[in-house]
Amino acid sequence: MNKSSKFQLGNVLIISIAHLLHDIYSSFLAPLLPMLIDKFGMSLSAAGFLSVAGRLPSLLNPVIGLIADKVKIRYFIIISPLVTSVVMSLLGLAPNYTALAIMLFVMGISSACFHVPGPVMARQVAGDRIGKAMSWYMIGGELARTLGPLVILGAVYLWGLGGTYWLIPFGVTATAILFWRLHNIKISQEFHHKKRKPSPASALRQAAPMLLVLLGISFFRGLMKASLTTFLPTYLYVEGGGFWRGGIYLAILQFAGVMGVFVIGPISDHIGRKNSLLITAVATPVLMWIFCTCNNYLSIPILILTGFFLFAPSPVLLAVVQDLRSKRPSFINGIYMTISFVVGASTILLVGVLGDHIGLEKTYKLSAFLALGAIPFVFFVPGKKDTSKSQIVISEKELV
Repeated sequence: MNKSSKFQLGNVLIISIAHLLHDIYSSFLAPLLPMLIDKFGMSLSAAGFLSVAGRLPSLLNPVIGLIADKVKIRYFIIISPLVTSVVMSLLGLAPNYTALAIMLFVMGISSACFHVPGPVMARQVAGDRIGKAMSWYMIGGELARTLGPLVILGAVYLWGLGGTYWLIPFGVTATAILFWRLHNIKISQEFHHKKRKPSPASALRQAAPMLLVLLGISFFRGLMKASLTTFLPTYLYVEGGGFWRGGIYLAILQFAGVMGVFVIGPISDHIGRKNSLLITAVATPVLMWIFCTCNNYLSIPILILTGFFLFAPSPVLLAVVQDLRSKRPSFINGIYMTISFVVGASTILLVGVLGDHIGLEKTYKLSAFLALGAIPFVFFVPGKKDTSKSQIVISEKELV
């Protein structure tokens, strides 16, 4: 098997672990929201804007992508977890709402610097198994969002809301380990050196039709995903649950998402991206509606199924972007990440506004209904295709 078609598991795992370490810290906001709402007397709209503040730097994703196409992107992967771990560990010490928003904005810049080049780096070691590589990459993120709520709630239990800064040394140590493991990875980009790259505008024009399709899918699924990932602890708290119930349910949702990401990505390499996305586009809204109406005994099993199908499209959508095989991969991935984060930020804010006016329960049901609008866009995604050719590779021997 030649290098271009070989799935390099060791390199993919290291990139996935980096994703895990970064996103454990970036997932602290949702489980802390009920406590921060009580502390600062925020409305749901104001609480939603905090998440938006963390996503605003996504507007810089195309610029970060252009930079990442020219520099050693491994340093983005190494440094970002350090910045994110420090900022998010200090949320409990924020003196006011403005400070919270600024801290989350800084985290957003760090997160963008990680997530734009991350999938590109994973694709470069995927060989002809791009869907599988995207699954492994996303497993790191989804598992982090499973562990993150438990980590931050455990920290609050041990040290109080103002003592979460004790988590900073763990982030510093993890970053040092990442530097040790990643700084010697050398990315071979002979393809880009031998042929002149197209201009960013030309690359964007080529990818625009599929990016518009992904925009439609992301938008109609956005309210549903924002409701469950950002406001689930708040929804359960309003319904009479405690802080711990919300955090545990969020962890269950995210862990189910890990399973969905693990299963659907490799499957999409065999049955095609379109079929994989169609299954999830139909199943998730139905399951979320059932979750909103079922009793306590069924809520956890339905939540598990909902989480499985809610997060399953993530590696498939990333694989669709990588299937475009642009000669400016980080730039195009930056455009996609901008679409994803902007849609996510706007839908989170909209969920907060709707929650203030019609209540979170009705908002949940409305978001499930609107998610069906993603189905027509799925039919524009290409069917099963040959992804056996690779443009950029990293040799296993280059990992020291």
